[in-house]
Amino acid sequence: MKRRADEDNWTSAQILSEALPFIQRHAGKTIVIKFGGNAMGSETLTQQFANDVVLLRQCGLRPVVVHGGGPQIGSMLDRLKIKSEFVDGLRVSDMETVGVAEMVLSGAINKSIVAAINQAGGQGVGLSGRDANLILAEAVNKDLGFTGRPVSVDPSVIHALTDAESGFIPVISPISGSADGTRYNVNADTAAGVIAGALNAARLMLLTDIEGVMDSEKNLLTDLSTKDAQALIENGTAKGGMIPKLGTAIDAIEQGVEAVVILDGRRAHGLLVELFTDVGAGTLIK
Repeated sequence: MKRRADEDNWTSAQILSEALPFIQRHAGKTIVIKFGGNAMGSETLTQQFANDVVLLRQCGLRPVVVHGGGPQIGSMLDRLKIKSEFVDGLRVSDMETVGVAEMVLSGAINKSIVAAINQAGGQGVGLSGRDANLILAEAVNKDLGFTGRPVSVDPSVIHALTDAESGFIPVISPISGSADGTRYNVNADTAAGVIAGALNAARLMLLTDIEGVMDSEKNLLTDLSTKDAQALIENGTAKGGMIPKLGTAIDAIEQGVEAVVILDGRRAHGLLVELFTDVGAGTLIK
């Protein structure tokens, strides 16, 4: 067995030492992480993400994962020859579409993330917005069908898991229900935002498939105020799925979340760079 450390070993030790003050700063705080889209487009990316989430828990943080799965829902709808469309980044959902969304999100995707976290040595627990009335929802409007928006959040089931001595890691599908049991397909960014607000999270991390928020010339914007974010929506710079992300960021901060970060989930260890270094990753909104 080799006992002499090479330069890579010394570099790794230095990095760990430099991360200490950041670990101490965030220890005990709740971090809500939205994972979805093309950011989880492969088993390798999902496992790398799971490894980082388990590391956060081992370092004393309380990660809560909320996931989407738009591309995977779209693929299943195509296979079933069910047409779908989007309005301002939100999928129009009839009864058939929301059933497929629940099958994909609360079934296959949720359990694959839980399995990856468990494989990394953590204790993932799968939930949906329908469990323990975590998220009660209503229709956004009649044109979007069973696409829902949150009405209320009861985070008690999340507290029960994250406060447990075992340190469970909740993994939450955004499929939610109304008071009368109707299923709604809630946008995952929106669900992550209201959960972060209900938990008084220190950070809401929105992992996506681009580097962060871009200006009109496709340059990365590293720091934004909520006023800046609103302006990007109003002047048309933000398009498609970035609209609900920025809206979520604004709402989450108004609900007491300290800061929101929109970052590239396709690049390994983005969570660690953002939380444990002084340079950060993506776009910080506060």
